[in-house]
Amino acid sequence: MSQQRVIVVGGGLAGLAASVRVAEAGLDVDLFSLVPVKRSHSVCAQGGINACNEVARQQGYSEYEHFDETIYGGDFLADQHPVLEMANWAPRIIDLLDRMGVPFNRTNEGNRDLRLFGGSLFKRTHFAGATTGQQLLYALDEQTRRYESEGKVTKYEFWEFLWPIIEGGRCVGIVAQDLRTMQIRAFRADAVIMATGGNGLIFGKSTNSVICTGAAAARCYQAGAWYGNPEMIQVHPTAIPGADKLRLMSESARGEGGRVWVPRRKGDHRPARDIPDAERYYFLEERYPAYGNIVPRDIATREIFSVCVTDGLGVNGENSVYLDLTHKDPEYLTKKLGGILDIYEKFVGVDPRVEPMKIFPAVHYTMGGLYTTFTKGSYNPTTPLAKHKSGTRPPIPFDIGLGMQPGAPNNSMTNVTGLYAFGEVNFGYHGANRLGANALLSCIFDGLFCGVSVANYVRSEAVSKSPASGVAQSAFDSAVQSEQAKAKRLLDAVDPAANRGAEVNPYIIGKELGEEMTAACTVVRTEARLKQCQSKLAELKDRYSRLRLADAATWTNQSLSYTRALGDMLTLADAIALGALTRKESRGAHYRTDYPERDDANFMKTTLAKYNPADRSTTIELAPIDASLILPTARTYGKKS
Repeated sequence: MSQQRVIVVGGGLAGLAASVRVAEAGLDVDLFSLVPVKRSHSVCAQGGINACNEVARQQGYSEYEHFDETIYGGDFLADQHPVLEMANWAPRIIDLLDRMGVPFNRTNEGNRDLRLFGGSLFKRTHFAGATTGQQLLYALDEQTRRYESEGKVTKYEFWEFLWPIIEGGRCVGIVAQDLRTMQIRAFRADAVIMATGGNGLIFGKSTNSVICTGAAAARCYQAGAWYGNPEMIQVHPTAIPGADKLRLMSESARGEGGRVWVPRRKGDHRPARDIPDAERYYFLEERYPAYGNIVPRDIATREIFSVCVTDGLGVNGENSVYLDLTHKDPEYLTKKLGGILDIYEKFVGVDPRVEPMKIFPAVHYTMGGLYTTFTKGSYNPTTPLAKHKSGTRPPIPFDIGLGMQPGAPNNSMTNVTGLYAFGEVNFGYHGANRLGANALLSCIFDGLFCGVSVANYVRSEAVSKSPASGVAQSAFDSAVQSEQAKAKRLLDAVDPAANRGAEVNPYIIGKELGEEMTAACTVVRTEARLKQCQSKLAELKDRYSRLRLADAATWTNQSLSYTRALGDMLTLADAIALGALTRKESRGAHYRTDYPERDDANFMKTTLAKYNPADRSTTIELAPIDASLILPTARTYGKKS
């Protein structure tokens, strides 16, 4: 077996795609996942995956249009070359997934079917009913198991990443813990790929799985990796409110003709079916006549928030609006949206085919993430185009290597040599707002395109002459001892009465963290509220330093795992709040009522968070972005003035 080894942390789409690509390149892979990989959060993705195909091309669509929509949708905050490369790769990725057996919906003619999605007037979203993420995850898991059977991939399921091992400025492995036996071990690798998703649990209730704490990214951040645009958190406009968590109602419902509305008259408590069409306020359609219900998520969320909270027009005076599909054929809905309709019926007890759904925005996605680098490709025009202003498209070929240089070792590498970030934990592709159905694409693109970069880095002369196998064992032993000491400090604080002391109960601290972050750092932000949030975070961190555990188990101690992650969540919350306070403008998902306009002169830059381990503080810098392909224009989506 080869001594050249790559560790992949995260069993979702990005992690599986990376494992397949790196194993295909002939390197050994250790794949770590908190849960069985088929239960990774990617399985919850519903609506689809974006790409131009021949049917879309007949509409006048193109890879460049996809690129342009993504930059415009992200409010011009993303580095443009990686996004161009992703858009150009998208059709190839769909073809590959098709050959892997993903059961994409088909038209009667046998072509892959397409649906509308937010931020585009073109049908360019491929889908497998309303369970697209599950189908993609299962297909890539099959490919991973193929290499697992050949001994090229070793899975470590139910293992938690604890810390990257950095020696001589280079990442040479990780420390991880078996969540069943509680054993803590070090693992060597010539490169480490983080593919650990988002941080929804920081906000308490979200559409994310409870494993989406952001702790893995926070640990890399505390170990020296920079964090880009931490304040950019996506609040999805349509989710089922719930006492335990929030369940996503996919954008595909709107893409298939779903209409968002509230009663025009405040205090109208009639059942939805009794309210005639003329007395319904289809506010997205009226305010954005060109895009209507398929405006991007940040815009739809703010409009729903405004209608409910500011105007007081929510259904029955509550924070909810109707998402209405009852005008569509029930058989058609079952074919296209059966997965999400069944979820709604299961948890609400109402069939959305005959009665409108009640929904409200929920924290959903992390645009920010570990800061990564890239090498430009061959397309570097002397003058960027303002396509949304002029309506012109550049005469460029749609080919690979235009945006990023294929195989460049630094593609998707963090500032820590040998430490990579793929998928949602990579800040690079979505700017200030992610367009729906670009998440699955960016995950798989990172794995397939940047997986080659990882292989080239591992085989580079510098790494080949100084492999991880040659690093002194003491570096790994020291890292293990450090993590064992952290766990011991928490276990030494066990108090059987901890569940009665709210002041020092980690679950109460976590609940208060979620409530505070949701109130201060989601749809609407102000300087005063953000400063109040910082004060609350300081209080929570003080309480965390004195917390007590209720469980001293040495086997499957979930309390220990959660409590350890809570400390990392508090650290990342600091970066989110400080980033939001520093960015004195409104851009994409970041909306400041005290700074309601976009400020390109001062803030068309990456918010770069850096951690100081000496005093455990966060500092923010503003780093320039590469916007050399498309000039920024007003992002209006045809809103009526």
